[in-house]
Amino acid sequence: QVQLVESGGGLVQAGGSLRLFCTVSGDIASKYHVAWFRQAPGKEREIVASIWRNSENTDYGDSVKGRFTVSRDNAKSTVYLQMNYLKPEDMAVYYCAAEPWGATPYYLPSGYTYWGQGTQVTVSS
Repeated sequence: QVQLVESGGGLVQAGGSLRLFCTVSGDIASKYHVAWFRQAPGKEREIVASIWRNSENTDYGDSVKGRFTVSRDNAKSTVYLQMNYLKPEDMAVYYCAAEPWGATPYYLPSGYTYWGQGTQVTVSS
């Protein structure tokens, strides 16, 4: 059973940066399509970024394009989310999600079976 653990969240000022980490354990990381989602209070969970099993392709939510970068190191079983130029509207709980072989659809939570517990990102204005 694969397990996902997020870390790296915290408090940052608007315009600042944070790097989130998703550590994959219990199975081979390269087997999984991985995505980052976020959920703010009172809002639906939305796609932030996704990355294919061997980094062949990446996709981003419209609100983070040009500011966030997703990457992975399968040798370290870790997926990263580099967040730059953070805005107050980026404040949310960020979740790592994984689906073996491929997520369909990759941009919806229903495409993923495995989830981490989430990490809080707070952006002060």
